Amino acid sequence: MAVFESVLVANRGEIARRVFRTCRELGIRTIAIYTALDADAPHVRDADEAVEVASYLDADAVVAAAVDAGAEAVHPGYGFLSERAEFARAVAKAGLTWVGPTPEVIEQMGRKDAAREIAVAAGVPVVPRGEDSPYPLLVKAAAGGGGKGMRIVRSPEELDEARGAAAREALNAFGDETLLIEKYVERGRHIEVQVFGDTHGNVIHLFERDCSTQRRHQKVIEEAPAPTLTDQQRNLVLTSAVALAKQVGYTGAGTVEFLLDDATGDAYFLEMNTRLQVEHPVTEEITGVDLVALQLRVAAGEPLGMTQDDVRVDGHAIEVRVYAEDAFEGFLPQAGRTSIVRWPEGARVEHALESEQVVSTAYDPMLAKIIVHGADREEARAAMVKALDATAVLGLTTNTGFLRVLAASDAFRDAEIDTAWLDRNEVPAPDPDVARTLVAWVSAMLSAVSDTTTPFRADGWRLAGSPAPTIVDLDRSVTVDRPASRVEDHVVRQISAADHVLVAVVDGVRHRAVANVQPGLAEIVHQGHRFDFSPPDRVAGAASHHSDGAVEAKMPGTVIEVRVAVGDTVEDGQVLGVMEAMKMEVSLKAPFAGTVTVVGAGAGSQVPLGAELFVVEATDD
Repeated sequence: MAVFESVLVANRGEIARRVFRTCRELGIRTIAIYTALDADAPHVRDADEAVEVASYLDADAVVAAAVDAGAEAVHPGYGFLSERAEFARAVAKAGLTWVGPTPEVIEQMGRKDAAREIAVAAGVPVVPRGEDSPYPLLVKAAAGGGGKGMRIVRSPEELDEARGAAAREALNAFGDETLLIEKYVERGRHIEVQVFGDTHGNVIHLFERDCSTQRRHQKVIEEAPAPTLTDQQRNLVLTSAVALAKQVGYTGAGTVEFLLDDATGDAYFLEMNTRLQVEHPVTEEITGVDLVALQLRVAAGEPLGMTQDDVRVDGHAIEVRVYAEDAFEGFLPQAGRTSIVRWPEGARVEHALESEQVVSTAYDPMLAKIIVHGADREEARAAMVKALDATAVLGLTTNTGFLRVLAASDAFRDAEIDTAWLDRNEVPAPDPDVARTLVAWVSAMLSAVSDTTTPFRADGWRLAGSPAPTIVDLDRSVTVDRPASRVEDHVVRQISAADHVLVAVVDGVRHRAVANVQPGLAEIVHQGHRFDFSPPDRVAGAASHHSDGAVEAKMPGTVIEVRVAVGDTVEDGQVLGVMEAMKMEVSLKAPFAGTVTVVGAGAGSQVPLGAELFVVEATDD
């Protein structure tokens, strides 16, 4: 008999699909919610029933949808309402089962100051307070997370300004300006422990994960187990996490996060996430435990059904997060319609992205997670590089190529990456030469279809067919790039060409790519990275400003601040305004010194990519 007859998932995208998958395996009827923007989304099709709501953040509407659809339980996923105590209470008040810890625990652990005191009471090591530490210090909001309300202070002279700025940002983001001031760890490891508790007083851990590869407090690559921990450090974080969970009376899935100071080897408690984590698949891969199934059983009142001794680690798992962002151009959020989407075979892929799907800036930029497992870390790392080579998203730019470069790097191979590594080091952008050559090859094949004298005649850009052994020296005149560039000579041997996938040997090296080449369009994904060799008119308007002084939106999003007015005199590079999309803020700067003649939008305005926001008239010399 199923633990529940029906479950509503109060979420969207890949996490909704993930929960639905386990529900189906357990024989549970699934109920989705969706907004008008998501009416045709994959998670809606996955569910047995779907209910429209105005917003995923409208707690009353979500509870009403659950009641109307006959749901027995509500699974919050992560993000949105997952850590809102008032939502958990509303679910229970409606007579439904909340799949998560109690509202009281959510409240206690949701605040960094309260969680710190609970950790101290449980004997868990915490980050030293600012008054007990030398500079640098970290000023951070007691409520919320994600880097909001956080400032690094390197001298006493910076403290007052940092506190004021952090408090304003925290008040705006979380409605609470309470701050903590603690020691700042320059180089550390982000280690987190998966814990589970039931209503019968049992608490266990399912070992740890390393989430140190991150930028701007946003995780990029996660893995389990943590590769750099000593036995002593591992024992400390595991026992501390269980002690904390017991201290607070935790039930369900939770994650206790620690910061490991590389300089001292000390581990400090950071915070507890009272929900399933994005990176939970790596724990599932090394333990063999379905965490969603365990969540549902615990919520139904069943015991964990396992002891600590039953949990074992098998091999190594790595997960990467695929975001709609241009990682090599300041991580600018991207939006648009995909043309072709290909996910790798042989890897676990949690996604909600398909071909011909619109990606907007209305929701989180994470599009998918790719997870691999190996007998050891190096085997898993090699599997991840292979999986990213086989991943292709065309139509808009993602960070997949960035992930591939990072996973293949010596720094990641040697586990040298700490939480600030990506802030200190530049990841090199992929060389476009091979990609340009492959696009030229496809373009040549397409143009030669009607030419019976060319060696492409028998093979072409086929839907299927036997390998083509013809070796062709590409002529220097073949070009699909901007007029100023040329494709150099390369020896190319086509292996296969089917359904937009080209496998070819270029100068003796085998390559695989996914291409979309047609009149006026030439884009290709090679080793995960999307290259757009389309004519210039297809990419016009993407620049942030023009020589005439017009400053345009670098991304579709919301203008959150306007700092100038018409008639103001500005300096070269002065910030005119700030816009936000997909949790990222981007400053809009003056292209040169001059006078502001146009302010095209006010704070709070929703603007599309390329919208003219400011115009600066140059100062006469």
